[in-house]
Amino acid sequence: MKNLKQFFTWWNGATWNTRFYTWRKGERVGQDALGNTYYRAKSAVPDSIPERRWVIYSNYSEASQIPAGWHGWMHHRVDTPPTQENYVGHEWQLPHQENMTGTAEAYHPPGSIVLGGKAQVSAPDYQAWKPE
Repeated sequence: MKNLKQFFTWWNGATWNTRFYTWRKGERVGQDALGNTYYRAKSAVPDSIPERRWVIYSNYSEASQIPAGWHGWMHHRVDTPPTQENYVGHEWQLPHQENMTGTAEAYHPPGSIVLGGKAQVSAPDYQAWKPE
């Protein structure tokens, strides 16, 4: 069933075409802590077109699964991938956390109807102007 999903859907992992292209032209660059694997292919016209870079996700294809260091490499902000340099995040950076919107782990504020709460009624912080 998984092979059939790869033929018809792109969000369940790499499609057959992506796997074939990766096999033919891809050079494996590295892997992140989430298991995503990063590849690159040399450009046919290196003076005007940068190399092609892509990721094969370990799970569902969700761009928020790419950590900050790899994000910079994927978008050609840096030339060396985090595996080749000793990438250390800034002290103010938090550990990478993917976007959980739409999942069971999504954030719900206090009073959210998803949690069975009732909306909090707040007093207005202004008084409406009334013409005289």
